[in-house]
Amino acid sequence: MTLDRAVLAFAGTIVLISLALAHYAHPAWIWLTVFAGANMLQAAFTGFCPAALIFKALGVKQGCAFK
Repeated sequence: MTLDRAVLAFAGTIVLISLALAHYAHPAWIWLTVFAGANMLQAAFTGFCPAALIFKALGVKQGCAFK
């Protein structure tokens, strides 16, 4: 798995978990979805992604997007 795919899989997982929590636990969990979406949007323009830094430190091989 490359860094790009790991970041996308992580973001998708966070979105799905936060939506489930918003539905079953408390509606305020929707803010986690908002945070994940905003982070993906800023990463698209700046190329900086905190999750990519963490995965890179864990030894996930680089892909095309996050270097």
